[in-house]
Amino acid sequence: MILFPAIDIYEGKAVRLVRGRYEDITVYGDPLDFARDFAASGCSHIHLVDLEGAKTGETPNLETVLRIREVSGAFCEIGGGIRSMEIVDRYLSSGVDRVILGTAAVEDESLLIRALDRYGERIAVGADLRDGIVSVRGWTTDSPYTAESFFSRMEALGVKTVICTDIAKDGAMAGTNLPLYRELASRYRVNLTASGGVSSLEDVRRLRDMGLYGAIIGKAYYTGALDLREAEKIVREAAE
Repeated sequence: MILFPAIDIYEGKAVRLVRGRYEDITVYGDPLDFARDFAASGCSHIHLVDLEGAKTGETPNLETVLRIREVSGAFCEIGGGIRSMEIVDRYLSSGVDRVILGTAAVEDESLLIRALDRYGERIAVGADLRDGIVSVRGWTTDSPYTAESFFSRMEALGVKTVICTDIAKDGAMAGTNLPLYRELASRYRVNLTASGGVSSLEDVRRLRDMGLYGAIIGKAYYTGALDLREAEKIVREAAE
């Protein structure tokens, strides 16, 4: 399993939201400092979200994203307002390793298909779930998709990587939704990344034991509740 420590970027700073609410924002500091610490902790991948891009559909923090990749040497994936091929092309041609389509994957399937045709496994999809329903537009609107129908459709289209967030768990520091990820991992042939509420070394161990592709570490890192070095040791145990 791959650990993806997360950096959510807003106005060039590393921040965290609770359940996606911009009014509930905490600023942690310079994202480059955190990227360096991720690398020093042994992490090879970083999950990035441009929170301004999520609002505007542009790439206001692209320079910061590329600096994060430069100073960390890590594989970097990014989401947040990617709603056109122009933005997909801009990120991937600039050196970002993978982009994540969220709302666009639900509401503009033709864009998803074109992106997959052009970039293949460099395209991931985000599935943000509230009570078993895929939520879009910054978690403000329910889509017509259940988790099952959405995952089935993504698998049929050839999507290789799905990042699944349990919105109720995000930022709540109450543990992750282990039954959800166990069920999804058993039913669908995609690289599944767990997101939302991964807040302890035990969460990491249990997700690893499910054989998941990845787990995103967010607030637990920033509050000191989870030591990335220890989490990496747990991940490496399975590979030895």
